[in-house]
Amino acid sequence: MKPMRVALMILLGLVIGVLGTTQVMSVLAARNPMPKAVMETMGYHMGALSHALKAKQCDPVKSQQHLQRMQSTATDIVPVFGIDEKAFTDKAGELQGHLQQAVQAAPTDCAALAAAVKPVGDTCKSCHQQYR
Repeated sequence: MKPMRVALMILLGLVIGVLGTTQVMSVLAARNPMPKAVMETMGYHMGALSHALKAKQCDPVKSQQHLQRMQSTATDIVPVFGIDEKAFTDKAGELQGHLQQAVQAAPTDCAALAAAVKPVGDTCKSCHQQYR
């Protein structure tokens, strides 16, 4: 009878530990919604540009608006994520530079838009592979 009681207490302790850990992780993940918000915003605008390219409907005004929003949002990456590694800040700076070039290029057709967003997408992918 005693070994069964010990086993039951150990099992109960494990269950309580798992539930407690889950709650703590949820609280920690929810405490700062900004990193997710910044990435969602970037993803939304990049997605809109990708959709326009696939549909071959690259309205220059809409494209410019998406690029400008991405450029503005990209300036929030370093302060919001709070990662003080040189490699991370360099990638964020590279992204900002590519977005500045894309905005300045002011693509007027799908070919120009594709050329403008390719370096942006490549930089995003490279950073996500390392930090995601």
